[in-house]
Amino acid sequence: MTYDPGNIFAKILRGELPAYRVYEDERVLAFLDIMPRAPGHTLVIPKAPSRNLLDVAPDDLAAVAAVAQKIARAQMSAFGAEGITVTQHNEHAGGQEVFHLHVHVIPRHTGIELKPPLSYKETPEVLAEQAARLSSVLEG
Repeated sequence: MTYDPGNIFAKILRGELPAYRVYEDERVLAFLDIMPRAPGHTLVIPKAPSRNLLDVAPDDLAAVAAVAQKIARAQMSAFGAEGITVTQHNEHAGGQEVFHLHVHVIPRHTGIELKPPLSYKETPEVLAEQAARLSSVLEG
């Protein structure tokens, strides 16, 4: 399997599509999922072209993991989370839908189930408010 530079996350990285960005450094970008499974659901991706876990460079994977941890800690505060769910899918059989490596970091609250995947598109106003809350804690 090869990397497709036309995937939606590559377009976000190039600035061809908008995103609710909450964190960025030289190796990694983190932004809100527009179809969140819970409020504050964030995607963490490497800037380097990587289809998934199977082809990512180890240094890029380490950078993604470090930022996922940073996002999770910030979500605990920004969203009053009681826990965090982290998922990462590889290839069609593994549930991957966008073929650029990405890690889902999802704030959780006891007794509240996750929305089904791809079941709800959040409004721009809510996403902007959530991005501002999370960014504020990250910059804190």
